[in-house]
Formats: sequence, structure tokens, C-alpha cells
Amino acid sequence: MSLNDTPTSNRVHIGFFGRRNAGKSSLVNAVTDQDLAVVSEVMGTTTDPVYKAMELLPLGPVVVIDTPGLDDVGYLGEKRVKKARQVLNKTDVAVLVADARAGLGPDERGLLELFAEKGIPRVVAYNKCDLLPSVPEAGPGEIYVSAAERVGIRELKETLARLNVSPEARLRLVGDLVSPSDLVVLVIPIDKAAPKGRLILPQQQTIRDILEADACAVVVKEFELRDLLGSLARKPRLVVTDSQVFAKVSADVPADVPLTSFSILFARQKGMLDAAARGALAIDRLKDGDVVLISEGCTHHRQCDDIGTVKLPRWMRNYTGRKLEFAWSTGGDFPEELSRFALIVHCGGCMLNDREMRHRLRRAQSEGVHITNFGTAIAQMQGILRRSLGVFPHLALEFDWLEAEARAAEDAGGRDLGAAAEG
Repeated sequence: MSLNDTPTSNRVHIGFFGRRNAGKSSLVNAVTDQDLAVVSEVMGTTTDPVYKAMELLPLGPVVVIDTPGLDDVGYLGEKRVKKARQVLNKTDVAVLVADARAGLGPDERGLLELFAEKGIPRVVAYNKCDLLPSVPEAGPGEIYVSAAERVGIRELKETLARLNVSPEARLRLVGDLVSPSDLVVLVIPIDKAAPKGRLILPQQQTIRDILEADACAVVVKEFELRDLLGSLARKPRLVVTDSQVFAKVSADVPADVPLTSFSILFARQKGMLDAAARGALAIDRLKDGDVVLISEGCTHHRQCDDIGTVKLPRWMRNYTGRKLEFAWSTGGDFPEELSRFALIVHCGGCMLNDREMRHRLRRAQSEGVHITNFGTAIAQMQGILRRSLGVFPHLALEFDWLEAEARAAEDAGGRDLGAAAEG
């Protein structure tokens, strides 16, 4: 996928599930009209989920996911099944592929129950219908197809399009916070950790959303910010900064100019801002020996002063004065057991779709573990959390209550998570 393509996190994720040799890979190839997945008569040919970002009309930008058979056996088979089930956490639309000759068995019915439990729209595709003596009438949410003969493929894609709940329905990043002609200043450090020749995805997406709101985006490095603000003929509606330079930017931006960070904007868009605020306040209650999980949704080359593995642990130890321990997860890996962590500090999640971020949030809350993200955590440690959340009216009004809730939890010595966050 090129830099000009729709980001993976903004694409509809379509997962193909079923037993081995039901024809999932063949159907994926037929739907995508390319040899995306390896096809073989050997059971268990697909050993890992296969992802393909593409334009799939009439749906638009999608990620198609081919998964291992959920009836795989043996030690490796169990690992493959585990990987396939993990795909459910990011699936927006599911295709249950069943052999038309065998119909639905216990494995398929179990999958349908999982889809319903997770609220995933689905369609049942009875594959290999060309091998039936006659094709029966399909029931609601069902379709008969043949990947080999390209029967019913167009109808399947149209059915998927009708099931789709577009990610565009989610909150905007910043566009709803500004008005046409407003001036938004973006502070973007260009240091050794910055990618060569480009901006990172959160910065690109924020600029795009500002332009879509008919507002004006001005981009500056942190050391030029003060001079820029002094030269402007009018006051910025908002300043958005990289969280790593929060302290300097806060000192340079007048108190009457709203200030937040890219990471905090993503926390709101992903539906976890309220939870992130509570989690940031929980940093003050960490104790010696507590384990903090730092989770990033992407994998990248680590620099010598990497934020996730170096800066955040150092800042948290210095801020709390505690002997904290740290664990890390990256990409699609997220620990199955969370209760051993005192706090989870997550990245903005720009590479994860909304469904997976909501899944991680629910997992943390169900196990009684506070979760925050990089921006809110850094703002709290810099003493500017209240200011950085002031741009969001509901949190500006509720912040006194959030702090009181945090103090009450500290007095009680517990981990009261308060009201569940939205999403």
C-alpha cells in the first residue's frame, strides 16, 4: 500500500472464516479477482491470516482477510486457530464459508454464535454449489456460490456492501472542533526518530481533516513555534502538538489558546478518551513493583531514544519516584492475560481499526485494569492534562469530577474504573 492509499485503519475489514477445505482461499481469490491466497487440496494450506488492502467495488477501500481453518488440529493447528480467532477482534464484516455439500455443522454454528456475540454483521456463503445436483433457495443472510465457476461472486460482493457499517460514521479527528477559515497550528518535531522524507500517519490524517473542514493548517517545528505565534495576525483556534514536546509547546502557547496533542485526538476518535483520562490520573497511584504494559499498534525500527521502550519508562519512573516494571506489545499482539498489569499505556492506535481498539479497551475494563494512551499519560506527567483536554467540552466540565474520582480510588486503595468509556 502506497503513502497515498487509504490507511488500513480506515478500511472495512472483511474476514473469511470456516473449516479447512471449505474453499475460503478460493473464494477470497474469486472475490478479489487475483491470486491472493495459496489454494490447494491439502487441508490446512492457509497457516496464517493473509491480509490484502484493496479497492473492492461496490464497497470501496477494504482489507480482505483469509484465515486458517477453525477445525485445524494438533499443536500447530491450535496456534493457527488462535490466530484465526484473533482476527475476529478486528473484523467489521464476516463471511462464513461452508461447503455447500455438507451444510452447517457444529464448527460453523459456533462461528455464527461468535459473530452474534461480537456484533459482527455476517453472510453465510455456501461454496462449491456447482457440485450440487440442484441449488436450493438461499435463506436470509445466505448465498450459494462457486469460487471455481465464478458463480454468485458479484451477488456476494453486493451482499457484503449492504452489510457494511462504514468507518466514516465514527468521530472526526479534529474537523468538528474547528470552523471554516479557522487557523490550526500543528507542532511536528523533526528529529532522529522522525521518518525520512515524510510525516507520520497521525500528522497526515490530521492535516487532511483540517482541510476537509475548510480550515487552515500551519505546520511548524517546536523551536520555531514561539516566533510563528508572534507573527500571526490572528489567534489560532487550536494548537496540536506531538506529545513528546508537550512541555515546551505548553510554555510557548498562550493560556487562552486551546492546546492538545495528536495522540489525544486519536484517543477521542477511537472512543477511549474518557478511559484514557482516568488512566492518566491513575499514574499517580502506581506503586513499587507495579507492571505497566506499553502497547503499540504498529511495529517499527527502534531508535536509541524510542518513545515506547525508552522515553515513557524513564518519564514514568521519574514522575512517580517508583520502581516500576514494564512489559511491551506491538502490532497485532496483545496479551491474553491483563490482570497482572497495574496500567496499560497504549499508542494512539492509528494503525488499528476502531473495532480492535474497542476490543482492547473492553478487555482492559473487564479485567479491572486502567488504560490510557501516550498523549494523555504525558500530559498528566507534565502537569497539563486539564489544559490538553479543555478543547473537549464534556471533559472540561467533568475534569473536577474525574480528579475527585481518582482521589477516592486512591483513598480506597482500589482500581475503580468509574463509568465505562464509550465505544
